[in-house]
Amino acid sequence: MERWRRSVIRFVQAEPQELWPLAWSFGYFFCLLCGYYILRPVRDEMAIQGGVQHLPWMMTGTFLTLLAVTPLFGWLSARYSRYRLLLAVYLFFIANLLVLYLLMTGGRFMEWIARGFFVWLSVFNLFVVSVFWSFMADLFTPAQGARLFGVIAAGGSTGALFGPLITTGLTYIFPVPVLMLASALFLAACIFCIYKLEVWSRSRSAFHRESSGEPLGGGFLAGVRLVWSSPYLLGICGYLTCLTMTATFLYFEQVRLVAEHFNQPEARTRFFSMLDFTTNLLTWLTQLFITNRVVSRFGLVVALLFLPAVSLLGFLGIALWPGLVLYVVFSVLRRVGEYALSKPAREVLFTVVSREEKYKAKNFIDTAISRAGDASTGWLVSGVKALGVTTAQIAWGLVPLMGLWAWLGRWLAAQQRKQSGSG
Repeated sequence: MERWRRSVIRFVQAEPQELWPLAWSFGYFFCLLCGYYILRPVRDEMAIQGGVQHLPWMMTGTFLTLLAVTPLFGWLSARYSRYRLLLAVYLFFIANLLVLYLLMTGGRFMEWIARGFFVWLSVFNLFVVSVFWSFMADLFTPAQGARLFGVIAAGGSTGALFGPLITTGLTYIFPVPVLMLASALFLAACIFCIYKLEVWSRSRSAFHRESSGEPLGGGFLAGVRLVWSSPYLLGICGYLTCLTMTATFLYFEQVRLVAEHFNQPEARTRFFSMLDFTTNLLTWLTQLFITNRVVSRFGLVVALLFLPAVSLLGFLGIALWPGLVLYVVFSVLRRVGEYALSKPAREVLFTVVSREEKYKAKNFIDTAISRAGDASTGWLVSGVKALGVTTAQIAWGLVPLMGLWAWLGRWLAAQQRKQSGSG
């Protein structure tokens, strides 16, 4: 047993005392993304059932919902301890899933339920994942984050592998609404992992006992103020905006092409499930064997530059040879790069900021800023296409943006190294 333990510690590049919190963090992210990916194939099919032409409206609805929720989260975080805040977030979304189960079982107004579900799941995904990484950035130091966040992210990818398989298996036996209950069970498991991590955190030192037990304080709009007063956080906003703009354009085109190529809802759902499974398998392998080694050896800059580089090649390909196969390959490579390299690296960026910035500012960036990029890009793409601009021309127009995106990645990596005292 001890030999096996030493092998695991060496493989994941963890210190002996980090093994249990790493395992609980891995399990937490596994349950979280497994619960989400049980529902994700349903969301993509709902996007088509709700009408591809209504996607800009659905994305705008997501953005407006997040604008309303972000101040509420700021108000709660100012008044409740970290543990109670996390508990409230997950219990709220579990209650949402129970309501969705009842609405879908009723079977009335399914077109509007489809649109509402698309908006809800988009909000849910961003919000709970943002809160998860805020918790991780609060628990671990910058040096620990560089070593461990890739492995923790692999926990999410493992859950993302199992989620679509659970969806496929359950839909052969039960109707779709039962998926809401399955997802709720995984969110309940997340609460247990949070409890174990909170106990570990409070056992480390008096400082962690006091800081984790105290509310963050501040106003309900503190997240917005913190972002606009920090060039570093604004740089993260710029990097994320480049990511969301390009991702939304790709999503629109992919959904349009899938709707053209597949006539049956079941065929489209299976296609989206297989796309998710392939992406998540490649992401899992990359996170487990590559991410922490790349970041530890080369720093954050390589991980932050990967997406701009791949996107540059991808948009040049779309401009010259557009087609469903190219979109699928480009989409898979981008999502692997996002979840395996860019996402863990962006979370390390938050390990050097204050606790208030880790929760309030980060939540505002990950939710409102991210979905603002989605909504604005959706309307922009729809508008220029109405004017007769082709997909290839839009792809050419996005190529210069890749240079700005890459510059922001290099600048953020340098600033994080400077603030952490390692450069």
